[in-house]
Amino acid sequence: MLAKVLSASVIGMDASLIDVEVDIFLGVPMINIVGLADTAVKESKERVKSGILNSEYEFPLRRITVNLAPADIKKEGPVFDLPIALGIMAATEQIPQDKLQDYIVAGELSLTGEIRRINGALLIAICARNLGKKGVILPQDNASEAAIVDGIDVLPVSNLNQVVDFIKGREDIEPKVRSINITENGHLEPDFSEVKGQGYVKRALEVASAGGHNILLIGPPGSGKTMLASRLPSILPKLTLDEAIEVTKVYSVAGMLRSGESLITSRPFREPHHTISHAGLIGGGSYPRPGEVSLAHNGVLFLDEFPEFAKSVLQVLRQPLEEGRVTISRAAGSLTYPARFMLVGAMNPCPCGQLGDRVKQCICNPHSIQRYRGRISGPLLDRIDIHVEVPRLTKEELLKSQEGEKSATIKDRIEMTRAIQANRFNALNEKIKQGDGHGRSILTNSQMKAREVKEFCSLTPQASSFLEASIDKLGLSGRAFERVLKVARTIADLAGQNRIEVENIAEAVQYRTMDRQYF
Repeated sequence: MLAKVLSASVIGMDASLIDVEVDIFLGVPMINIVGLADTAVKESKERVKSGILNSEYEFPLRRITVNLAPADIKKEGPVFDLPIALGIMAATEQIPQDKLQDYIVAGELSLTGEIRRINGALLIAICARNLGKKGVILPQDNASEAAIVDGIDVLPVSNLNQVVDFIKGREDIEPKVRSINITENGHLEPDFSEVKGQGYVKRALEVASAGGHNILLIGPPGSGKTMLASRLPSILPKLTLDEAIEVTKVYSVAGMLRSGESLITSRPFREPHHTISHAGLIGGGSYPRPGEVSLAHNGVLFLDEFPEFAKSVLQVLRQPLEEGRVTISRAAGSLTYPARFMLVGAMNPCPCGQLGDRVKQCICNPHSIQRYRGRISGPLLDRIDIHVEVPRLTKEELLKSQEGEKSATIKDRIEMTRAIQANRFNALNEKIKQGDGHGRSILTNSQMKAREVKEFCSLTPQASSFLEASIDKLGLSGRAFERVLKVARTIADLAGQNRIEVENIAEAVQYRTMDRQYF
């Protein structure tokens, strides 16, 4: 007899409907799984057999063929265990088939019939809603994340017996209640008030956070670069609901959501080691998975010891920094993941770290200094909006007992600035949603393209003259020139100014002097 169960396969940031067709007929007892299945899917036959028998149901001693259609989509992981088991039971008439067409089913089976969590449950729930299905049947541990999706029933199940009783009508399963609450984390974060001195650097980090700009911190060891970067989460604005769902989708695909976690509520802060590979940073593998740039989506990617990363690894950052997404091409297909993050780099001015230090003397020769700095290419440096020097603290600053400005105060200013930007780009984003726009949605000044820079970055005559002189003096590239305007726009927003004044341009240009001084 033939039976069909609906399931789904996660491909990149989407889930596609998969028909799990089961046919049972006379022949040598065995199970064949066809339809471009990977090793984990093919191994499911042993889990399914033990799960059915240990749940005290009948497993047919016949030839079983399982077809995962369409056959040209690669299927991977244990997500098909539960639908295959239900298909076998439906084909042997142990359960009726009428309810199975209303739900998309996914879950991994243990040998005892228990149902374990899977990756990508949120995307599977979105797929079910888009296809007009009544709901999804998913593992208990995945129910919270899937319940974010409105308009469908998310039925959490913990074992095969519970699913069978529901399909037979012997037991109802209470749908998981949708619960969305974007709140601050309860744990204490490091505060900017704990950082002594470095007022100029704190200001640069405030500007970077307000406009979503990339920033590079350059200074000797012990000057506070890592300490300052680690406090960025305390001043970043709260995630909007749309941003939180985007981040949760990435973590759902990567299998990094904690059991019972429904929504990522704080901005990601990723801090990979400098020995990371291409695939670890950008994403990849035989079947591509999100890398650190995608896990930092809508958050911060902090690269400490910036020049120590392999030069070839740093070069792959150019696409996500420019486009806010990363495309990974493999023989299995080409996948695109979101990667709109704020890059924060930290580096020493030279190999020994003491160049320009007021206390210790540099022992590096000019060739080693040039080679060290040359690990960061000009095109990559152009994509970093702000370069700021972090000097060694003086003894007076170290002994100072007075605390600096609290993170909460800085955060309030940043959230007000982000609100100004949201209002500025609101009409444009509405056009994009309706399909009438010319690109991806814009949330911050750093995401503006040439057209938006021309429209929203109007200068006073004095500011325009100052910028022209700065281009000649610093030799700014076209990309660097555009980024100076974006940073100046953010500085003007922090000051509540409609037009960019000369002091805004002066501060923005000051953040580019590292181009000439160090590179």
